[in-house]
Amino acid sequence: MQAVALTHTTGCLAVNPFDLQDEASYRRWRHWKLALQPRHIQDLMVDVRDPRALTAGERTELLACIARGGCAIYRSRVLGDDPELPRRLGEQLGLHRLDANWLAEEDGVSRITVSRATDGHGGFIPYTDQAIGWHTDGYYHPQPRRILGMVLHCVRPARTGGENALLDPELAYIALRDRSPRLVQALSQPDAMTIPARYDGSGVARPAQPGPVFSLDEHGCLHMRYTARTRSIAWKNDDATLGAVSLLRDLMKQSPAVWRVRMEAGMGVVGHNVLHDRSAFEDDPQHPRLLLRARFLDRIRPETSWRNG
Repeated sequence: MQAVALTHTTGCLAVNPFDLQDEASYRRWRHWKLALQPRHIQDLMVDVRDPRALTAGERTELLACIARGGCAIYRSRVLGDDPELPRRLGEQLGLHRLDANWLAEEDGVSRITVSRATDGHGGFIPYTDQAIGWHTDGYYHPQPRRILGMVLHCVRPARTGGENALLDPELAYIALRDRSPRLVQALSQPDAMTIPARYDGSGVARPAQPGPVFSLDEHGCLHMRYTARTRSIAWKNDDATLGAVSLLRDLMKQSPAVWRVRMEAGMGVVGHNVLHDRSAFEDDPQHPRLLLRARFLDRIRPETSWRNG
């Protein structure tokens, strides 16, 4: 099999830990990543007074958590339904280009709550009370619209359930590369994972979307595109790809680096587009679960990295 190199679009870095031929850079980055990774979920938690107006110290703490674990879990006392909150929080961390997907509101922020209406939301699993399997957001998008950053803010939790699990894609990459670089190579192929076309009453609503699982953004940072769904997906039918997919599924079941959190009102997750899932839940009919979600085409740039740390 021809080697597939992870490359980015704005020139070459002097070193690239994701180049399968550059073992020295990979080992240096791997050592840094594993040395700083969170050991407890509390290592990802930051108390903030108001996510819309971070203090310098709160911003520094959030960026440090994101550098270590791919995301931060913040806790605040802001309990109201403010659709501006995800956007304003994102701006303070360098997230400006909102993904204006068709299910979001006009401001680009999605209101994630159970919907049985025929307004386009009903029937799509985020807008149900069902469990959602492991995925990264926007896995059905083309490469130029990769979701690199996200904010998920809880306005109201469910009565029971609705827990999220989180896993840093960089740790998934390390687990696969340590097992065999051939597995990373397979998942870096441009046709490793294809989402078939989606149709509506007018014809093709979204064309088929092939793409890699692992790729690099314009700054040379790792991006992961993944879904655990078993229907409406086509994996490249070769032993290395199918073996890598099987290992990923096992990793998400067994990894000690999977963090589980049930967000309460005022809490949220901010960071890179990390792997995550959601358990099923039961709503309070008078106060249904409501989360505000903003997805960005930008990536948060933590102040600490393996190159200067």
